[in-house]
Amino acid sequence: MRLAEVKGISKDRAYEIGEEFNEKWELWQIVGFLEKFGVSSNNSKKVYDVLGKDAVEKIQENPYILIDIVYGVDFNKIDRIALELGIPKNNDDRIRSGIKYALLVSSYNGNTCVKKENLEEFLSQNLEVTEEEIENNLINLKVQDEIILEEREDEGTWVYLFPMYKLEKNISERLIAINNSKNIKFMKSFEKDINSQEKILGIKLSEKQIEAINQINDNNVAIITGGPGTGKTTIIKVLLEIYKSHGRKVVLCAPTGRAAKKMSEATDEDAKTIHRLLEIGKIEDDKLHNIDVNITPIDADVIVIDEMSMVDSFLMNYIVKAIYLGSKVVLVGDSNQLPAVGPGSVLQDLIDSGKFATVALNQIFRQAAKSKIIVNSHNVNQGISFIGNEYNKDSLDDFFFINEQFQDKMLNQVLSLSNGRLKNYGNYDFFKNIQVLTPTKKGILGTKELNNSLQNELNPKSPEKLEKQYGQILFREGDRVMQIKNNYDIYWEKNSKIDYKTYENGTGIFNGELGRITKIDMQAKNIEIEFDDDKTAWYDFSELDELELAYAITIHKAQRK
Repeated sequence: MRLAEVKGISKDRAYEIGEEFNEKWELWQIVGFLEKFGVSSNNSKKVYDVLGKDAVEKIQENPYILIDIVYGVDFNKIDRIALELGIPKNNDDRIRSGIKYALLVSSYNGNTCVKKENLEEFLSQNLEVTEEEIENNLINLKVQDEIILEEREDEGTWVYLFPMYKLEKNISERLIAINNSKNIKFMKSFEKDINSQEKILGIKLSEKQIEAINQINDNNVAIITGGPGTGKTTIIKVLLEIYKSHGRKVVLCAPTGRAAKKMSEATDEDAKTIHRLLEIGKIEDDKLHNIDVNITPIDADVIVIDEMSMVDSFLMNYIVKAIYLGSKVVLVGDSNQLPAVGPGSVLQDLIDSGKFATVALNQIFRQAAKSKIIVNSHNVNQGISFIGNEYNKDSLDDFFFINEQFQDKMLNQVLSLSNGRLKNYGNYDFFKNIQVLTPTKKGILGTKELNNSLQNELNPKSPEKLEKQYGQILFREGDRVMQIKNNYDIYWEKNSKIDYKTYENGTGIFNGELGRITKIDMQAKNIEIEFDDDKTAWYDFSELDELELAYAITIHKAQRK
């Protein structure tokens, strides 16, 4: 009745609002209660759906149940509150949640499992409980099928979260099934086809390259590995042309937009990101609960996946689920690169298993050998010091070592090299072919300060360029930016740069994709970005937390490019 006194609210509308308020009162109580646990209002609804009207009482009894319901919740925060509520340190719910949380955090660091003795030592120190209490709860979690204890010869016991174990099992079993299925794509004329393509393309393949191409014909799963300049891309090109000449369908893909674009440029064929190829819809960040998600099968005779070192276990699981028995899969990558950001070291593990045909390319081709970048990358892998003189204006090398002791001088060197100084050695344009990498986020040589300095140097403030401040980041038209989280919903459009006719549109921009701000529309309250693989997308101002400046990026982020 009091609400109906407000101007513009009728008595009937006031009753409607009152009824809706009463219906949601319990949920609102839970939202307020969960704030102190660091649980967002969106996740509060999830907690309410799982626990029902008695959610508050259930959480007060055992706050650790939130760990299983809400992805990314802070165990330490919940633990502090639980101890304040009087829950003892050796409480079994606390220890079991601590075990699962430790395994989850380990997966953030790239591990699919941990050694049991290391886990027990870590938990004993952090939870302040005995190893016997931890052991008892490990057994309990094993009985409940929440973890797997795997005995390995000469390595002791390893502990997996059950979904992570299932993930690796899915990958291995499916790949073996693909490899062992009938080789229906085998071609008897392959040797003639190779000779024919050498003449058409005007190249001479090395023995190792021919071996690699033959292994693909002889096996359903083949791995080609080698450092830069060893001819991996040439193999892909020849392979593509051979299968096309027989009317077979070859699909090219890579983990990132930039890698897919490079693949397209090298082969003159469309290459997609793995996410686009698989038509992966919106998958929650909590991937452990989505390993059985339905994936659209890949319609192809041969699937070539480049930059395999960047593929983690989650993505590999989606890939193998999408491959028909009878299709061929070719995994191409450099096993000496840093492993994927996500859990697992898929490429290296598959090579180490010895279960699949693998060809390691080790010859640097003459053209590539002219590059000291390529020569040095191989030297470093072999434990040999890099070669190259200090930077000087008369050198024509593509590799320089600049020795500076002071940070301000280092910064000046970076700014100078980024802003035209390298044009003496080639047509280097910062926004097309220069990327600054740094190992840290902090300090004047960290990403935050470097991005500000490079923005001022390369894309200074101008009356012609609109700007939008978001938090601590100033976005300006012309800025280079990076997507820093997966967004499966954002709309994009693209015109093919191969035939300039094909038009595509779709949804999804993924973590690590680089682009440039082409327009800031203050009226529409959005920013237009053209990405490196030629997609154009529009971001509402409310979505700018998904972007950061990318003049300089960390080594970690560079893996996602």
